[in-house]
Amino acid sequence: MTDTSRSAPSAAARSTLAPDARRTQLRRMKIAALALLAAMVSGFITSHVMGGQGAWAWVRAFCEAATVGALADWFAVVALFRRPMGLPIPHTAIIPSNKDRIGDSLAVFVRDHFLDPDALMEKLRVFDPAARLSRWLSRPRQAHALSDGARRVALQTLDLLDDRAVRGVIQEFVVKNLRRWDAAGTAGEVLGLLTRDGRHQDLLDAAMERLGGYLGEEDVKERASALLVKFAKKEWPRIIAAVDVVKSVDGIADNLADRLARALVEELRDVLSEPDHPVRRDYEAWVLNYIERLKSDPALAEQVEALKQRAIDHPKVQEYVQGLWDDIHAALRRDLADEHSALAAHLESALLALARKLGEDPGLREAINSHVLGGARRLTGRLRVGVTEHISRTVKNWDERHLVDELELSVGRDLQYIRFNGTLVGGLIGVLLHAVVLLVNG
Repeated sequence: MTDTSRSAPSAAARSTLAPDARRTQLRRMKIAALALLAAMVSGFITSHVMGGQGAWAWVRAFCEAATVGALADWFAVVALFRRPMGLPIPHTAIIPSNKDRIGDSLAVFVRDHFLDPDALMEKLRVFDPAARLSRWLSRPRQAHALSDGARRVALQTLDLLDDRAVRGVIQEFVVKNLRRWDAAGTAGEVLGLLTRDGRHQDLLDAAMERLGGYLGEEDVKERASALLVKFAKKEWPRIIAAVDVVKSVDGIADNLADRLARALVEELRDVLSEPDHPVRRDYEAWVLNYIERLKSDPALAEQVEALKQRAIDHPKVQEYVQGLWDDIHAALRRDLADEHSALAAHLESALLALARKLGEDPGLREAINSHVLGGARRLTGRLRVGVTEHISRTVKNWDERHLVDELELSVGRDLQYIRFNGTLVGGLIGVLLHAVVLLVNG
């Protein structure tokens, strides 16, 4: 018998050969098997011509049995792919005749042996995805490579975006949400927060202190005096003319403005020093009433809504919203184009932090592994159905001649060794039987 393990390249090596090379090898093997058959037939004929006695009897026995073995194995090999000599012999052309059944069987085999959920889940548990991710990310080079790769992908994606379309989407999104925004309700909630713990009283104190300082300034008093004189001359011109004869109206106005300023400052000091001052009570009541109206008064809410809508429709607001994407796009592109990108640096830091957290927190690893296993089980369930149907449908849709050709190129060379072995084994059996006959005939 021949040793086929050394002379034949591995299946993996043959699969990398080009189809023409594999076809050439297959043709050579077929010619060699046919030559061996021809040699056996020639040996049988020669031994018969030579009388078939003595040594020729042994040659005839070997060649006769080898010829039968070679023909039988040739028939078996050919019957796998086609009908021998084109004859409609039953149970031949096995592969093309059973293509649909082969497709179903192959699909079931892959489903049961490669996509079994329990087997896959067990391998994933042993694999421990969270721990491996932690070890992989804990290497700074890996985290940097991942963040840098994300930066490059983000930059390429940014360049592929249609600026006009994105600008339109952003404008539509912002304006749509602004129009749905309950401005009155939000204002009421914000003011409610601002009035909590007396913050609005602090605001009143600051405003009054600022107003008191403003009223004490000389230029303010001068403007108030000039305003009083102007108003008096307009409303009471004759009286002012008569008074001006006796005493300067400007002097009276200056004195009045000064007194008025001092009176206002004194009043402001009283308000600031008395927590229960009437002004404070009125201010408190007004603020709380306004907050309540913002929340419950439809008329006020409608006014606020109308003001909001006018602001949204203002050309400057629309122009600002449209320009948001340009600003965002420019900022993102500047950062992502830089090898020292701040966004990439933040991502790298986050990945390293995640690696440390995974390494230190068994609970987090267990949670991640549970999510991975759960997702893998669901994915496997979908794949089992999808892959099974895909394999079965694909095999059934193959052209029979193409299927036979591909299979014969893949395994036909090995099948020719069956013919070699059948020839030699048949010959040895023939010799053995001849020896048994001689022994029996003694």
